[in-house]
Amino acid sequence: MEQLEIDAYAPAQMAARVEKAGIVKGNLDFLSTFTLAVLAGAFIAFGAVLYTYVIHDSTLSTGLTKLVGGLVFCLGLILVIVAGAELFTGNNLIVMAYVSRKVTLEQLLRNWGIVFLGNLVGSLGIVFFMWMTGQWTDGESAVGVKALMIANAKVNITFSEALARGTLCNILVCLAVWLCFSGRSVTDKILAIIFPITAFVALGFEHSVANMYFIPAGLLLKHNPQVIAAAQAALARVPDLSGLTIPGFLVNNLLPVTIGNIIGGGVLVAAVYWFVYLRRAAAEPLRRLMTKGPIAVAADTSVADAVRLMKQHAIGSVLVGEATSAVGIMSEADIVRKVIAEGHDPAKVKVQQVMSAPLVSVDIKTSVYNVYRTMADRRVRHLIITEEGRQVGFISVKDLLKRPLI
Repeated sequence: MEQLEIDAYAPAQMAARVEKAGIVKGNLDFLSTFTLAVLAGAFIAFGAVLYTYVIHDSTLSTGLTKLVGGLVFCLGLILVIVAGAELFTGNNLIVMAYVSRKVTLEQLLRNWGIVFLGNLVGSLGIVFFMWMTGQWTDGESAVGVKALMIANAKVNITFSEALARGTLCNILVCLAVWLCFSGRSVTDKILAIIFPITAFVALGFEHSVANMYFIPAGLLLKHNPQVIAAAQAALARVPDLSGLTIPGFLVNNLLPVTIGNIIGGGVLVAAVYWFVYLRRAAAEPLRRLMTKGPIAVAADTSVADAVRLMKQHAIGSVLVGEATSAVGIMSEADIVRKVIAEGHDPAKVKVQQVMSAPLVSVDIKTSVYNVYRTMADRRVRHLIITEEGRQVGFISVKDLLKRPLI
């Protein structure tokens, strides 16, 4: 029975789990990815809606108001992580699987593109429903005024400010997601989310998906006379909304914030933790999968003697020749098909008569993906592993299945 573990996963284990999740995400089909992305956009928008409602009439100090707002905004990521959804900013962690060469650049960009679009659709869906509810006019339109001012402030920061705030934001968001991979329960994950997400919101950093709700909401409210009148009354002047336009949303805010999010999550979190915990395995992924110092037999050894040797060492294959310069390989499949099935006496058949040759070799730095591909293309079940031209081991399909890389 599998041992029950209650301790949090260690950082090295977390890195392996994040990498594995990246592989799954990179290979998820379009419809599933897009649907989960729409959900994530809606979930983050729910957090943004709650944030707006909670702080719109706060009489606390600015710092405490932002702290409370950040705390309630955590709803969004809690829904994403616990319910399951595809969030662009969190998916920047797929970089760990990419730099380990376990997903391709095409798979990485495909996931990001689909998820980004799905997040936008989900966020805009909540904007539409909020407009339908009429709740922006609550409290003499105070809720709408707050939503309008949030959007207007976001489109009026400079490109460099948006880039920096986006970078810092996704450091904290991806750290929250990273910490979730240490947890074994829903409670663990919620607690892991609260502090980093509260911090990024309270500190005024910029989240691309949250802004897919905040700014389109402001674009709608800009044309609501009731909200504009309330804003003018609250500010004692006509608010300057000249920057609150679709180009202002896409170019002045979403573009730099998205770039910053990628830098913060993909480079400063994912790539850094990959460098610390996964780079050695990624550089030579076959070293811990291959059979090291493989058993070898002479070409004129009988199959019966080779079988006894295989049984003694609990292995399914032997090299033929020298371990460092083999000329062939004999596996259980060779024995069954070429000896047993044909009714030959294993004691009288020589290994060289049934071995598979010539051998196909790959360098020890070859990615696992390319090992599978080589086996499929060459229609072999075993590959010789070489390092600087020397044979250092071999790997079989059974090795890949018994000892998965993650």
